[in-house]
Amino acid sequence: MKAAVIHQHGGPGSIQVDNNFPDPAPGADDVVVRVRAATLNYHDIFTRRGMPGIKVPMPCIMGLDFAGEISAIGTNVKDWKVGQRVLVDPVDRVGPGGLIGEMWHGGLAEYCKVPTHHLVSLPDDVSFESAACLPVAYGTAFRMMYTVGEVKRGDKVLVLGASGGVGTGCVQLAKAVGAEVIACASSEAKLARLKALGADHVIDYTKQDFVKWTYENFSKPHRRHFTGGLDVVVNFTGGDTWVPSLKVLHRQGKLLTCGATASFDPKEDLRYIWTFELRILGSNGWMREDLGKLIAMIQAGTLKPVIDRELPLEDVNEAFRLIEEREVYGKVVLKP
Repeated sequence: MKAAVIHQHGGPGSIQVDNNFPDPAPGADDVVVRVRAATLNYHDIFTRRGMPGIKVPMPCIMGLDFAGEISAIGTNVKDWKVGQRVLVDPVDRVGPGGLIGEMWHGGLAEYCKVPTHHLVSLPDDVSFESAACLPVAYGTAFRMMYTVGEVKRGDKVLVLGASGGVGTGCVQLAKAVGAEVIACASSEAKLARLKALGADHVIDYTKQDFVKWTYENFSKPHRRHFTGGLDVVVNFTGGDTWVPSLKVLHRQGKLLTCGATASFDPKEDLRYIWTFELRILGSNGWMREDLGKLIAMIQAGTLKPVIDRELPLEDVNEAFRLIEEREVYGKVVLKP
């Protein structure tokens, strides 16, 4: 089969497309999925580069998020059938642990062996491409915004990194409950698309200070009262945006985080946290039921995963480059 493979950790351009990688065969409790669409996440970049403390078995086929149809089943499999459409949840919730696409071969290939406890049934009216956007980006956004963050109607929500996969998910999920959304991105083209997606306000953070913009439009937070500033900031970049994010929240405002794409050890200023009784809330991943709810939202038309472009698997290194250099709005889909 055709597969995008790494034999060791490396930088841009280090992924090899192998047209003769061995086909997977199902174990007794496994299926083989014919991959129809896979999408990339920053986690895939971290896997390619290598992460401290995580030993990835080599060779490795990355790709956490993918969807397709079952092409073969193991001898013990009773509840799934060949031809059935499925989404793969990459998190191992009942087995030995580890992520599909990191510890086990993932979706950047024509076929992938998957234990049945990773499978989510995919309705006919949800495309493979939309489904492949869901677990890491939209699942993470769902849990962060709804379960942990409890974003509600009327909240003023600022989303940093709004043009990526998680960011576009956060914008749509906040709007779905009636929040007022301020979306930050790095180009006029991305801002125009975020406005079309439903963002009430947009900020080009390369040209405009979002702290100053907040003070001008919503007034400066008052430490004695619950006036001024914003209710929620979504910050999964870290780095030099961290302290500014604290500065725009009103008293008992919430800072939501699910990652650190820029830096995991930013400068901190504890004065804002205690003075304004801020709530710093971390969110990690998603639950299986979240994927079902997201699929239902797509069916209902209240969520439409944002896809920047679709590329053939042969262009896998270009797809990674687009993510690393932040040239993407939404998700990049790879088609094996």
